[in-house]
Amino acid sequence: MAELKILIVEDEMIIAAKISLHLTQLGYEVSGIIPRGEEVILHCQQSPPDLLLLDINLKGSIDGIETATQLQASEIDIPIIYLTANADETTFERAKHTRPHAFISKPYKKLDLQRAIELAIGRMATNQNSTEEVAIKSTIEPTEVTPYILSDRIFVRHKNRMVKLFLDDILYIEAERSYCRIQTTDSEFLLSMPLRVFAEKLDGGQFFRIHRSYIINLPQIDEVGETHVMISKKLIPVGKSYKEAFSQRIKLI
Repeated sequence: MAELKILIVEDEMIIAAKISLHLTQLGYEVSGIIPRGEEVILHCQQSPPDLLLLDINLKGSIDGIETATQLQASEIDIPIIYLTANADETTFERAKHTRPHAFISKPYKKLDLQRAIELAIGRMATNQNSTEEVAIKSTIEPTEVTPYILSDRIFVRHKNRMVKLFLDDILYIEAERSYCRIQTTDSEFLLSMPLRVFAEKLDGGQFFRIHRSYIINLPQIDEVGETHVMISKKLIPVGKSYKEAFSQRIKLI
């Protein structure tokens, strides 16, 4: 699990500092504050954030909309949330062509920021033709909010913020009544979704169901036996009805 990294592009330093404070209070990582659009492309190439909070009315040779246009022309695909104090129709139409994930009008409230980030995460999943997901630490009651699964990660709601869990870090998923328990090397998460439904949303090339109660991450297998697999010292049974398909799948790896 890692914190969501957000880059702030804002030329008014008092406002940028306020945004940074609010993001930190919400539990997000601020990967930087940049005052000029010209500097954004290089920064995103060297250290790409998960989200870009981009002021439309930037000083300098290019504004926020042109910054977004140049990023996309450079094939840097980072979700954008626009900040603007100018909500006129002309500006909105220009911005719309860059396919932003959300808008925040200035002056904003911290709740506006929180909701825009969650909206952007949802759009990210939709744009990848993925489904939704949210998971939560097993020490907390599982959330009923539909989660977001992207191609390489799950965005997890934890203490009113979204964090990311990379799919490669998952060891296995275990059914627990109408929930799924996701196990990583050092964490557990409880997903408010039956294992059967979750299985349909995962990449079949990486994840495989070997038992009515278990889905495993194939690259994480340490040992394969006649009736079990071993992952990180966890003995996981292979169900009789899954054994033949699993044997065929292992031969292909």
